[in-house]
Amino acid sequence: MRKLGIITDGISRDFEYALDTMVQTGLEFVELQYLWEKEVGELTPEDVKKVRGLIDARDLKVSCISHHNLTGIPVDTEPSAPAYRAQINTLQRCIGIAQELGSPLVRIFSFRKEMVLFGSKPNAAEGAWDNLLVLLEEPLKLAETAGLTLVVETAISCNVTSAVLAKKLIDDLGSPPHLKVLWDPCSSLYCTEVPYPDAYEIIREHIAHVHLKDGVVNVPMARFDFCAMNRGQMAPYYADIVAALKRDNYQGAISLESVYEPENGTREDGFRESLPVFKQIMAAD
Repeated sequence: MRKLGIITDGISRDFEYALDTMVQTGLEFVELQYLWEKEVGELTPEDVKKVRGLIDARDLKVSCISHHNLTGIPVDTEPSAPAYRAQINTLQRCIGIAQELGSPLVRIFSFRKEMVLFGSKPNAAEGAWDNLLVLLEEPLKLAETAGLTLVVETAISCNVTSAVLAKKLIDDLGSPPHLKVLWDPCSSLYCTEVPYPDAYEIIREHIAHVHLKDGVVNVPMARFDFCAMNRGQMAPYYADIVAALKRDNYQGAISLESVYEPENGTREDGFRESLPVFKQIMAAD
């Protein structure tokens, strides 16, 4: 189970430096989001060749291509709309990059969040969930043709915020083999979901990638502050989550999502503060 990695821009957008830091700190699985001045889906074919050479030279592996696919546009968008077509084109590029770099996974999101998906009018966004299912049909066909897996992230700003909704999405789509979950339990704190055992038990069979970070949520104040690992509201859950993943023979990677920046510090400072805790948690029996 110990496939440990990081989203590389959590160290630095200087990609070579981030990879060298991974080697020095014993992290093996590279998750690609921002490299240099580009998001991963914006890389040219020449960029991708360079990236592959840099990764191969350090004997690292790519866990996930993590462009912000299928985010930022309303879920009631028509499949023919230019904004949706642009997202599909970028997703196709990400799938090609995944094939070139040997990544089994490409991250997707679930479009811009509607505040209420279900329930009574006028609060609920009528038809939003059904349209989400329609909008995911083409991405799933692309993944099937390419022979890789899309992972939908549980994300604050999108419609699939929780393990409950991730499981419902997969069930409502008929459990497609090319769709799994990128579980970010810390983000799901913002919808008041309990990471373990509640969330984990709901989606354990569908998890293909994991992000771990820590933070402090105050929903009434609409506030979410990141912090070093084991200093926030995720601290009580890490050990149980890791033990459960091991028990259930989880085969995916676990990425440290380094988004915490200490006061007057950098994201790399936050990474170095959290890394010992991350490795200690992962080393526990």
